[in-house]
Amino acid sequence: MPMRVRAFSSPLSEAAYVSRTIAEFELLQEAELMGKEQIVAVLQIGGEFTTDADGHMSYSGGEAHAMLVQSDWTFSAFKQEISSTLNNLKLDQFAFKYFLPKNDKTLISISNDKDLRRMVEFHAESETTYIYVMKKADSRSKSIVPVSGAPTDAFAIVPTTQDGSKRQKICASWQNVITGVGQVFEGPKDFRDALHKYAIAHRFHYRFIKNDSSRVTAECTGEDCPWRIHASKSPAKKEFMIKKISESHTCESETVKSHRLASQRWVASVIKEKLRDSPNYRPRDIANDLHREYGLSLNYSQAWRGRSIAQKELYSSHEEACSQLPWFCERIVETNPGSVATVVALEDSKFRFFVAFHASLHGFQHGCRPLLFLDAITAKPNKHWKLLAATSVDGEGDVFPVAFGVVDDESRENWRWFLEQLKSSLGMSRPITFISNGEHGLWDEVSSVFPESHHGYCVEFLVEEFKTQLDDAWTEELKEAMVEHLKKAIYSCTADEFNQYIELIKGESDKLAGWLMEIKPERWSDAFFEGLRHGQYSCNIFGTVSEWIPARYELSVVQLVDTIRCKLMEMMYTRRESSNAWTEVLTPAANQKLQEEVSKAHTLNVLPAENDESGSNVFKVCDDSVNVVNLNKLECTCRKWYVSGLPCMHAIAVFERTGQHPYDYCLKYFTTGFYRLTYSLSINPIPDVIVPTTLTDPAQSQSPATYPCPIRTRRRVGRPKEKPADPRIAIKRAVRCSRCKGYGHNKATCKVPIST
Repeated sequence: MPMRVRAFSSPLSEAAYVSRTIAEFELLQEAELMGKEQIVAVLQIGGEFTTDADGHMSYSGGEAHAMLVQSDWTFSAFKQEISSTLNNLKLDQFAFKYFLPKNDKTLISISNDKDLRRMVEFHAESETTYIYVMKKADSRSKSIVPVSGAPTDAFAIVPTTQDGSKRQKICASWQNVITGVGQVFEGPKDFRDALHKYAIAHRFHYRFIKNDSSRVTAECTGEDCPWRIHASKSPAKKEFMIKKISESHTCESETVKSHRLASQRWVASVIKEKLRDSPNYRPRDIANDLHREYGLSLNYSQAWRGRSIAQKELYSSHEEACSQLPWFCERIVETNPGSVATVVALEDSKFRFFVAFHASLHGFQHGCRPLLFLDAITAKPNKHWKLLAATSVDGEGDVFPVAFGVVDDESRENWRWFLEQLKSSLGMSRPITFISNGEHGLWDEVSSVFPESHHGYCVEFLVEEFKTQLDDAWTEELKEAMVEHLKKAIYSCTADEFNQYIELIKGESDKLAGWLMEIKPERWSDAFFEGLRHGQYSCNIFGTVSEWIPARYELSVVQLVDTIRCKLMEMMYTRRESSNAWTEVLTPAANQKLQEEVSKAHTLNVLPAENDESGSNVFKVCDDSVNVVNLNKLECTCRKWYVSGLPCMHAIAVFERTGQHPYDYCLKYFTTGFYRLTYSLSINPIPDVIVPTTLTDPAQSQSPATYPCPIRTRRRVGRPKEKPADPRIAIKRAVRCSRCKGYGHNKATCKVPIST
């Protein structure tokens, strides 16, 4: 029979249109041959409806698929056939609608067996029937979701307003902020920001599997959805790159209302610039703008909290830098003469703050080895600030903070400013060895500000970076063996010993060995490092400061620094008092290390060196190998004496032969006397600022006062708990008698005679 072609408004190409009509014609022939009561259905999905002035609706866009619908099908069989036709699309969140013949103003729903039979009966005389597969939506919006298996950007929901017009969304530009494998970002923070925008634009939720400074792995939270993305640093450690990303999602997209990625801090970041220009930007206007521009529905409370965070980031920090911090700097210098405290207010509500207390500077200059660790700490819960720290270690190897800085971000410019302030504060000429992770331009900035210094890698950071190079193809046993080889290469004191462990790594992976040599062994191995670490390879200043800062309260910069000052004051007093009981020449930790070497020296054979022009000051010490000890130069060919600052077992064997004492040849920074010099001065209290903890030293107590700004507590999760009433102060209503109108009794116990 001749085939009638129905006109429709879907903007398909000519080739696609011809292909679809051919498919319909083949199904019509199949239906005629089978002889059953059935119709040919054209499934439309992924497009949108528009309504003209007369109320007629037309459908455009999306994709079309053809299928047969039989009259004896159940609604469940009908859905199963649709799912199979649309590449196994999950249909739980979809509705099925159609037009009655000669009626394009009202959509009819198919939701049960009876609706399906009626649809077949209504279109028994029609050659084709159009069924629209639509995403279920609430009464405020209508959303059409494309077929599963389409490109990722097809997951964007297309919201419409009440008049059916398509809403323009700014976040459409975020659909391509992540392009694929090989895309490069400046760092993990930039990658996480891009991932957040990408998730908002494509309407899916994700969770982090790994999230640190060297690698970020995230996956979709949709049920059974395989989407996953992984980014990490390139081997050259210069770029943060996407290494793996799944092709597409199999989960269903999120509704606008339930999109949890629109957090309060994200709202703050979006509205911050507009709030700067319009200080009276109302929460309800914020909610309306986000709904119009991003398709996100927020209530008044969510918009208000986002605005509050934005206001705090815009104004609070800058106002404090301009008013409270200069006052605080003056109070630090007044109460602790010789201290350095500086604040600089910058543009865009940013500032830089530096403080170094005189007691800390004196302790570093007169008691600590010339060794400083540079690290940045996120001041939780004040996550919009970074705490820059320069920390040394005392004779016991414990953390000794020297200077702190508070900045808005860990950038190259902020680090240079901090180093310049540190140099002017120290005012000393001795060379300093710096240890850091080398990021944010520190390799260049340290050598520029301190040209006579040496700069090495933090061992903990290097080991963690090395572990990221070991992917899942390595077994756990082999990973542990490779990490152990790296540590031994780090602690190797000679080039031969270093090469031995590098060869072991190279035997398993040339790539890993090349990666290690690429980051310059002279920055991390004792065999080549020219600075003096004296056996100290890392410093846990992050853990120390994290314990000092209360996690429950959001402190101002004044409160944050003064909390650290109080902890420093307590630490210095406690350590000074504990060292008064020491009777040995060396500190307990150094003395234990020396005794371990003494126990190894008893079995060594000592011989005077041949051709010794300096007399009896050069000796050969024999064990598995032969090492030469030169007492005049205070060195041994094993180099452990030079590296650690404490005599090695070969030197101790010579001391025993010559009747000398090992203590005379130990580095002065390990002696009890220098330890006490480290803590000889005290940090004085600042009377105008409250101390959050009780100190052990009665002489350092101070009277409570009030902070220049109140403590801001974080809002806790969940409904606030009502505080139960105290029964001791509960106010009871007085009992009044209804008979005599007196108080203190009721009608049943009333003894007032009744008047007649």
